[in-house]
Amino acid sequence: MTTLTIIGKPECHLCDVARGVVERVLAELPEDVADRVEIVEENILEDPAMYETWWEKIPVVLIDGTMHAHWRVAADRLQSALRAADEENTR
Repeated sequence: MTTLTIIGKPECHLCDVARGVVERVLAELPEDVADRVEIVEENILEDPAMYETWWEKIPVVLIDGTMHAHWRVAADRLQSALRAADEENTR
């Protein structure tokens, strides 16, 4: 299982854009790969430590706890990273 975490906050336009990129990439992945991706959304306003760490970088996308992107998410790069994470996690 690959965990993709989106860190953002409500009423954040770039967060909405990032969420849309994630949804499109998952829709384009082979079904078996997409089924092994768990999406977790975190709100920086609900966690002071998370806010302190990420407030000026949101949206932030983590793959298995490692930062993949912030501010803007590139679909092709995300797709490659999710495929690589899936290969690593299914070995």
